Parts: sequence; structure tokens; C-alpha cells
Amino acid sequence: MSQVLLITSSPRVDSYSTRVARQLAEKLTSRPGSNLRVRDLTREPLPHIDDSFAIARNTPADHLTSAQKSTLSLSDQLLAELFATDTLIVAAAMINFGIPSTLKAYIDHVVRPGVTFRYGAQGPEGLVKGKKAYLVVARGGRYSEGPMQAFNFQDTYLRAALGFIGITDVEVIPVEGIAFGAEAAQQAVSAALARAEVIAPWATAVSPAESDIICN
Repeated sequence: MSQVLLITSSPRVDSYSTRVARQLAEKLTSRPGSNLRVRDLTREPLPHIDDSFAIARNTPADHLTSAQKSTLSLSDQLLAELFATDTLIVAAAMINFGIPSTLKAYIDHVVRPGVTFRYGAQGPEGLVKGKKAYLVVARGGRYSEGPMQAFNFQDTYLRAALGFIGITDVEVIPVEGIAFGAEAAQQAVSAALARAEVIAPWATAVSPAESDIICN
């Protein structure tokens, strides 16, 4: 069975990144035996980490107190989802040159020493291996190239964070230039959807009832 995890994070209800990412997810799970899990970080935001989390994450598993285990329980749930996933799709809007704070909170919960990465003689090693990731990133301007490229801390950060925990097979699907008017936005969405067609050429649009979708 193919497991696909879709993470959405845009604060906008009518989100370009969410729209494209959902269509990609539905296409990738249109084959029998596929399972789609959706985690909407806007409707169900994760708590930002605090001092108790920082201490617990650095405590050896066999030394954790009951309270510390409780502190890490949500992180453990997110990690179980991630490790069970074959394909990860992350939808992110650009907010002030970076990612939404809700998505940053997710990253903080899943980047854990001894669980998703460790340090050895050769330096850091990611432990979340064998995954494919798609980053659907929407932004008002053009940041893939040109003078604003240096201000892109969106997919560049996500690539670095995912790569650090072992997810190095990452493909970026940009939806950019959407602030340049309705026509430019439509062209950006159409180009992104065309990329999705190339990724899953076998698929036709499916309704949620036709695939196994679990929403968190």
C-alpha cells in the first residue's frame, strides 16, 4: 500500500498552494491500495515548542519521566505518521520570505535527535530514509530566479530541514507571481497543475470518496 501524507499550512482559505497540493495528492492516491492522510495545520495548529519540550527531546528514552513522555506524545504521533509515509506533500505559502509559523511548529516537532537524526563520526545523519517529497510553494513574486532569489527562505529552508532528517528526494512545484494579477495567478496555477500531471500521468481527477482519506 502506498501511503501519502499531505500537510497544508496556508492561512488563506482560498489557497493556491493547498489547491495544487490537494490535486497532486488525489492523483497520487488514485490507484487502488493508496492511502491519503491529510494534516491541516491551519485548522488544527500544533503548539509551538517550549522549555519542557526542549528538555524532553534531549533526554534519553529510558530516562524520560511520565510527564516528559506526555510532553512528547504529540511529536511521537507526528513521527509515526511521517515514518509510515512513502510520499510527503507539503503545501506552503510564502509569509515574509519564509514559511507559515504553523509549518515551522511542525518541523520543530519532527526534527528530534536520536529519532529523525543522529550525529556520528561523519557528522549528522538523517534517519527518515526512502521517502519522496513534493513541496508546493506559493508566493506573490518570483523567487526562483532573479533579484528576489536571495530572499527565498521558503523552499530553501524546507529542503534543508527535510534533508537534515534524511528526506533528500525532494521536488519543488512553485506557484509564483500570483500577486501580479488574476491572469498571472491563473497561469501560475495552470503551470503547477501541469507539473502534477507529469508526476502522475496515469491519474484522472478523483473525488475524496474514491480514495482512503484520513483528515487530522
